[in-house]
Amino acid sequence: MNLIASELAPKGVLRVGINLSNFLLVSGRKKNGDPKGIAPDLAAEIARDLDINVRYICFDTPRELADAAVEQSWDIALIGREPERAQRINFTGAYIQIDATYLVFEESDIRNILDIDRVGVSVAVAEGTAYDLYLTRTLKNARLVRASGLDGAYELFSGERLDALAGLRPALSENLRTLNNARILDGGFTMVQQAIGVPVERSAGYDYLCAYIENAKASGLISALISKYGVEGVTVAPCL
Repeated sequence: MNLIASELAPKGVLRVGINLSNFLLVSGRKKNGDPKGIAPDLAAEIARDLDINVRYICFDTPRELADAAVEQSWDIALIGREPERAQRINFTGAYIQIDATYLVFEESDIRNILDIDRVGVSVAVAEGTAYDLYLTRTLKNARLVRASGLDGAYELFSGERLDALAGLRPALSENLRTLNNARILDGGFTMVQQAIGVPVERSAGYDYLCAYIENAKASGLISALISKYGVEGVTVAPCL
């Protein structure tokens, strides 16, 4: 095992934290139970480059994955970059970015993104997601109503007829297929940036990961993974 591999994976195998709730980056499971999709494949490419085996540590929500950084139960993780998470995780540059916006009912008087942050507006959101953390910092007047997971937020919005549902545009497009009296607002309130993270207590190997991600974007690896899984609504993040 080379020096970088031993620094990143002191247990001899690269333990990779994976957020199962992001269906854009994790599309399902292989026959052996391992996750498959853009994020797991990218992790496997990193392990291959280091010439070590990979082991996936799966979490149902991004919040659980981020919180596990304190326990160092994973060596690297694929998760959205966020200032709140940066207290526990050092992030590389983003490899993929995804537009976040709102779904509203057709009859709503909310016509654009700026109409959201008003007194009396209630926004359903999946708790602990990158866009939840962003809205927590930035909304001054609207009220966030949190639910567990993407399905929980959708059910809260549709069942209680809240004013808006915050989410990633591709996920909201899926919701729109089952809720035909709604519309997605143009534009977005943020771009969620997916990156590689390491626990702040373990900076070894961080420079390698930063360089790897930039090369993966420039070489076409990230765009190839997007094409492989036919994922729509995500783009390769700009090179730094």
